[in-house]
Amino acid sequence: MLGTSKLQQRGNHRFGFNVTRRLVLTTFGDIDVNDPFFDSLKAGYDGFEDWFASKSGHEVFAVRDGDETLSGMLYLKEESGEIVDVEPPLPAAKWLKVGTMKIVGRGTKLGERVLKKILDSAIHLDCDGVYVTVFEVHGSLIDLFKRYGFVEHGRKITQRGEELVLKRDLQQIWHNSLLDYPFFKVKGRRAWILAIYPDYHTAIFPDSILNNEPEEIVKDVSHTNTIQKVYIGGVSLTRMTEGDLVIFYRTTDKQAPAFYRSVATSVCVIQETKSRADFDSETEFLEYSLQHSVFSEAELRAKYRNDNRLYVAKVTYNAAFNRRVTRGRLLEEALITEHPRWDLREITLRQFRHILEMGQVNARLAID
Repeated sequence: MLGTSKLQQRGNHRFGFNVTRRLVLTTFGDIDVNDPFFDSLKAGYDGFEDWFASKSGHEVFAVRDGDETLSGMLYLKEESGEIVDVEPPLPAAKWLKVGTMKIVGRGTKLGERVLKKILDSAIHLDCDGVYVTVFEVHGSLIDLFKRYGFVEHGRKITQRGEELVLKRDLQQIWHNSLLDYPFFKVKGRRAWILAIYPDYHTAIFPDSILNNEPEEIVKDVSHTNTIQKVYIGGVSLTRMTEGDLVIFYRTTDKQAPAFYRSVATSVCVIQETKSRADFDSETEFLEYSLQHSVFSEAELRAKYRNDNRLYVAKVTYNAAFNRRVTRGRLLEEALITEHPRWDLREITLRQFRHILEMGQVNARLAID
C-alpha cells in the first residue's frame, strides 16, 4: 500500500536538500498511530489500525523533520516463493516487498532518498528482486521507480481498487548505469580516485562510514541520502566520461597525519561531466547543480562568476564502504604511488577492485 507522494524537484537549502529531515530505522511500536500523518492511510485502508498494531515489533523506516514531526514511512517485507496475489503471479524467488510507503514532500529529494534505501536493503538482504504496488494516480512516483530499473509487471486487484505492480529484477542487467543502479560495470571501464574535503564529505556521502568497525549500511540514520550527486571543483573533471568508476577520497581532517586520517569511503559512477563553458548562463548552472550539490545558491553563484576553472561531475552514489581505507593502506596494499597528486588520479582496475575488497563493499555490486 502506497500513500500519496509529492516529489518536488526544487528547493533552496544549504546542501540542496532539507538537512533537518532524518530517515530513521525504528519499530512500529515506537510510532504513534494516532499521528495525523496516518489519517489518509486510515481513511483509505479498512483495518489499518489493527494491521499497524500487529506489526508492533517489526522494523520500519520513519522520516522525521527537525521538530520530530513524522513526514514519511517505509515498511519493507521479505517474501520467498511465488507471489500469487498479483496478476500475473511473480515467479518464485526471494522478493523484497515495499509494503507501505508514504512520503510527504516539501521541496526535497526525499523520494529518491527512500528509493535508495529500498535498493540498499534488497542488496543487504541478498534478494533476487523488489516489487511494489501503486495506484496509477501517483505518476511522479511511478516515473521515479522506472528511472531506476523498475518495469511494469501486471496488476493487483483489492477492495481499494486496481494497483499497478512494478518489479525490479536484480538478476537482470540493462547495461545502463541508472537502470542497473546500484550495480556498476567494471570490465572495460576507467577508474579514478577523486578527493573531497572533510567539510563537504559528510553532507554529500552520509552513508560512508568513518570509523574502524564494519557497520550495516541498511541501519544508518541518514539525512542527505540521495542517489545522484553533483561534485563541483577546480580540477579537470572532464578527463572522466560517462560510465567511469570513481572512488571518493576524503582528505585529512588534520587531527593526525594524512597517512592515517585521509580515507577512501565511497564508490560512484560518472553520469556526465561539464566545464563552465558548457553552461550558457548562471541560471542554467544553478538549475543543474543546486538540488544535488553541497553548496548553497549564493555559493554556486559566486563560483560561476569568479572561478575560471569550474568543473562539474554528476555521479550516482552506488556504495559506501563498510570499512574505511586509509591513505596508508592505499599506498602499501593497493600500491598507489604518492605522485601524481590524488586530487584526480587514474588507477588501474586491479587497484580499484582491491580497494573495494579492503572497503568490504558487497561483491555483488560489481558486474562484468
